[in-house]
Formats: sequence, C-alpha cells, structure tokens
Amino acid sequence: MIETALLISIGTIFILLILSGFFSGSETALTATSRARMHTLERDGSKRAGIVNTLIETRERLIGAILLGNNLVNILASAIATSVFLELFGEAGVVYATLVMTALVLVFAEVLPKTYAITNPDRMALFVAPVIRVVVYAFAPVTATVQFIVRRTLRLVGANVDDSAEVLSAHEELRGAIDLHHKEGGVDTDDRLMLGGILDLRDLEVAEVMIHRKNMQTLCLDDGPQKIVDQVLASPYTRIPLWQDDPDNIIGVLHAKDLLRALAARTGDASGLDIKDLASEAWFVPETTPLVEQLNAFRQRKSHFALVVDEYGSLMGLVTLEDIIEEIVGDITDEHDVEVKGLRPQPDGSFNVDGTLAVRDLNRALDWDLPEEEAITIAGLVIHEAQTIPEVGQTFSFYGFKFQVLRRHRNQITALKIIPPRKSQAAE
Repeated sequence: MIETALLISIGTIFILLILSGFFSGSETALTATSRARMHTLERDGSKRAGIVNTLIETRERLIGAILLGNNLVNILASAIATSVFLELFGEAGVVYATLVMTALVLVFAEVLPKTYAITNPDRMALFVAPVIRVVVYAFAPVTATVQFIVRRTLRLVGANVDDSAEVLSAHEELRGAIDLHHKEGGVDTDDRLMLGGILDLRDLEVAEVMIHRKNMQTLCLDDGPQKIVDQVLASPYTRIPLWQDDPDNIIGVLHAKDLLRALAARTGDASGLDIKDLASEAWFVPETTPLVEQLNAFRQRKSHFALVVDEYGSLMGLVTLEDIIEEIVGDITDEHDVEVKGLRPQPDGSFNVDGTLAVRDLNRALDWDLPEEEAITIAGLVIHEAQTIPEVGQTFSFYGFKFQVLRRHRNQITALKIIPPRKSQAAE
C-alpha cells in the first residue's frame, strides 16, 4: 500500500514537472513570437495564429495566467516531493527534496522548454495557443484580482501602468528591428539604409535635402536668348530657374525640352525666342515642409521641381523629386551628372571632406553615426559643437571623431580632415 502511494506521488510529480515545462515554454514562445508573422498567417487563414494574436493583445492577462499556473504546479510538485522524502529519509528529507526538485525544475521545467521555445517561437506558439487560451479564461478572475493589486501598488510608488503608454512608437520598433537584423547579418547595409530612409521621410524637412542657393545653377533673362541657349546646352540639368534684375527674383523655370522644341520650330534660330514665355511658373515651398508631404505634393502636382523659401519668403534653394528619392535609395547618377568630389579617403585612414558635404550623406557613404539633428552639413556640425567659428589648423574631438579645419573662406569652413574613432584612438 505504501509502495503504491509512493508510486502515485512520484507519478504526480512527473506530471507536474511536464506541466511546469509546458507553462515555461509557452511563456517564452508567446512573448518571443513574431507578431508580424502571426498577422500574416492569420490573414492567410490560420485560426491558431488568430488565437496567438488575441493572446498577445492582452499580454498582461496572458503572463498573469501562465505565471499563476506555473507557480501552482511548481509549489504542488515541491510539496509532494517534500512529503515523499520525509517518509523515506525523515527530517533530512527536506534537504534532499529541495536539492532534487531544484535540479529537476531548473533543467526540465525551465531551461529545456525555454531553450526550445526561444529557438522555435512561432512553431511552439501556434502549438500551445489553444490550450493557453483555455488556461487564460479559467484563471481570468484570479488574474484580474492580481492585476488590480499590482496596478494599485505600482501607482503608489509613481510607476506608469497605463495600457496606452508605449515605450516605442511603431517607427522606432521597425527601426530597431532593422538595426538588429543588420547587426545579425540578416539585412545588408544597402537594404538597411533604404528601409531607414523610408522611415526618415517623416522626420526630415525639405531644408535638409535641398540644393542650397549657393550651389544652384540659374539663368538670367537679361543675358539674351543665344547665351541662355548655350548655358542650357552646357548644363547637366533639364529644369533651370530663370531670374530677372535680381537673382532672388525668380520669374519661372525653364525646361530644356521646351527650349529645344521652340528652337526646332525656328530651325535653330535663337535670336527671336521669347525665353520668358517658354518658362513655366515657379513653385515655391516652405523650407520646413516634411519630406513625406513634399513627396506627396510632387505626385499630386505631377511636378519634379520646387524652389525653397524661408519664413520671410527669401530664396533658400531648390528641391527635386530625385533629391527625395535619393534619401531612400541613395545617390542616383546618370551619364550627364557631374560628380561632386566632396569625400576624399586618405592613405592613413582619415578623410578629407568639403565643408558643404551633408552629414547624412557622409553617414551613408561610410556607415557612420554622426548626429544629423544639429546641423545639415559637416561644417555646420563642427561649428555647432565648437560654439565658435574655428580657425584653420584647429582640431576638435566630438562623438569619438577628430575634426581638423583645413581651409576656411571668411566665416565658412570649406574643408575638413576627419579621423574616425579607431584611427583617432591609435593616434592618441
């Protein structure tokens, strides 16, 4: 009779350990599973994926029910084991029961199931979801009471337990996932930059990607038709702003195709061309316009070119559809593009750069992470950090990089030498 009761107790402990492993593995699988993949499976008709999504939506309730079940079976298994060892070894059985149950629970009810679950989260989540749903419903009254006590206790110490409070926005979660997969080798650098560029469109403004007015190519109406035709033919651009009397007085945008059609109609005679009549109306946009809004505006107006003005209406530069697309896919060049040599690698591992080179372009080209919020150009970043306009030869250290001013024209830094972190540390 005693042997039968002992066997029943051992069998019960064995079953309870299996249940404990089930709860431990389920918790890991359901918290580690890919929500995106579950949504895709549910959309494709998987009922189990739908159950997983329902459970994940009430994560606090889910974790509460699993922990409740896990603790119940673990405590019950330990209690039964203690009684068995007390019968067999007397008072020393308490020590034996503690050692044996700790080993069994750790290996077979915690490490083993969680290791499997973390390596196969989606498969295990789909497998356990129907059973866990029943457990959640069965323990609902108890978990609701526990949640109430926990929330009230946390509020007493000033913790935020609002369900609507999110630590990360959807964009930040996507960006974190992209960076993680890139670090693990699942996403290459080009794809990471492209996906990151799409997410950045809402955070960037037109002023950050525009061509500054100093670098704009423009046409003066007063130069006469023949000179304007020669300038258009020598230009790599098809749309060029046209001004009269003052460079800030933009009266239109001349398209090379319109000019060529007019020339063809006059058998190449440019002397009688009305350049002003050929130019299309200029479109002005504020420099603070978010890139995603400007992209949509380009699509709606079926236009590729806009002039950028500040809050006072002064001309700041120009932006094109290509400039915005390049923020996503990187530089787009064709046979007519003029290569701008703004980045020059040096034999010692440093880089000589033009002061007008955009920080964002530099980060993309060299996979650096210099801050892009403080300034648009690399010269602007150095001035912002130095809190002064540096002299030629001055060296500064910011963000692990060393910046040396090579050339300066009046108050503008025109060239810099940048030593990246590893080279900088070696030099020190």
